[in-house]
Amino acid sequence: MRTPLAALFLGAIRLYQLTLSPWVGRECRYVPTCSAYAMEAIERFGAVRGGWLGLKRILRCHPLGGCGLDPVPERFQWFGGRSSGRDADHPQHNNHQ
Repeated sequence: MRTPLAALFLGAIRLYQLTLSPWVGRECRYVPTCSAYAMEAIERFGAVRGGWLGLKRILRCHPLGGCGLDPVPERFQWFGGRSSGRDADHPQHNNHQ
């Protein structure tokens, strides 16, 4: 179930995709695009955590940043510390970061 904040974020991203994105251009450095990445992250992790992942992705998207395939992670991490995903309480399942 979506929270009102998640619905608001997703609506704002969709509005951006329909109005501003065609004017900005389709020269995306990453796959999926930053807006699609943010939507998937919000749907998977909620407004706050997914929004944080979306913001981190946007900050990586610059001429000196990377490019290529960059999917939403399976497990959430704020700063690369201990994961807060499904297997956070089971370190034996947390073999990759």
